[in-house]
Order: sequence, then structure tokens, then C-alpha cells
Amino acid sequence: MTTSMTKDPIKSLDAIKAIKQLTKSNPRDHLLFVMGINSGIRLGDLLRFQVHHFQGKQVGDAIEIIESKTGKRNFLILNKEISRALRLFMDVRFRHEDDYLFASRKSRKPLTLATVGRLVQSWARSINLNGNYGGRTLRKTFGYIQRVHFGVGFEILCRRYNHSNPAVTMRYIGIQPSEVEEIMMHDI
Repeated sequence: MTTSMTKDPIKSLDAIKAIKQLTKSNPRDHLLFVMGINSGIRLGDLLRFQVHHFQGKQVGDAIEIIESKTGKRNFLILNKEISRALRLFMDVRFRHEDDYLFASRKSRKPLTLATVGRLVQSWARSINLNGNYGGRTLRKTFGYIQRVHFGVGFEILCRRYNHSNPAVTMRYIGIQPSEVEEIMMHDI
């Protein structure tokens, strides 16, 4: 059986763009994907967000949370992508301030972790993305893209993830032995 630690990040910016396009017709799913890959927040904490957390917020504003897993303080900052997806989501229909952002269509309760895992798997399949994807893919994608495409170091990602040390973050993101071998070819 596959463990949650073996879920893959989405490594391709083209694949991310394809999933954004795919989910655009469903504003809730689109917001979930965009917020997940742009925040680095655990899925369980994302699912607890309610409409009132975002009322009156603008790009650059922070929303503080207490992580359910660790009890540590963390935050989500609204970047332009999250803000656009949030506007699209809020414009679809009137939302009460106590509504969960990521509510089930069958109830007013938040989606389950398993449901989100299935959604992520279906998005990956829809764009023919090979790998092992699930709920943790969103958070892992954040770290992978930050590291590979923006050059963010493990120490900063460790702080963002509230991990105990950078080695945990390296394992979490999935550093491959080939990456370590590649640096041995750098001439100094």
C-alpha cells in the first residue's frame, strides 16, 4: 500500500497550467487547487477555511491559522493567483460567512481528505500525468516549484512547512539521488 509520504509533487509548470484550465469550470475545485499549490498549507487546514476568513482581504493580506496537526501558528498570504481564484469562487453565488470554502456538494461540511485525494488523482489522469498523486500533492507541489523554479532553499521551505529541520523537508519534497549526484559534476 502506498503511504501519503510517497505522493508526488506536480513538477511541470505546463501540467499545473493544464490543471488550472481543467478546474476553471468548477470554481471550488479551481480555488482548492490554486490555494493548495500557492500556500504550502496542509490540506486539513485548508479545508477548515470559511468565507469569513477572506472577507475584506486583498492581495498581500495574511490569514493566520493554528495548524491542526502541530498546534503551531502559520499563515496564508493572498497572492494574485489565490485572489483571482477566490474572486471567481465568490462571484458564482452568494456565500454565507460561515460557509466552508471547500464544502461538499451534498452537505455544508468541508470535503474530506479522501475526497480531495480522489479529485487530485482525477485531475492528474485527465491531463495524462504519470505518477502517484493525492491530497499531499498540492503542498508538495508548492515546495517543489518554490525550490526548482524560484531557487528557494530548504531552510526557508522548512520554516514555511513548520518542519523540525531541512532534512525532513528534503524527504518530504522527494529529493532524488540523481540530484545529489549531479552536483558532483560541478567544477569549482
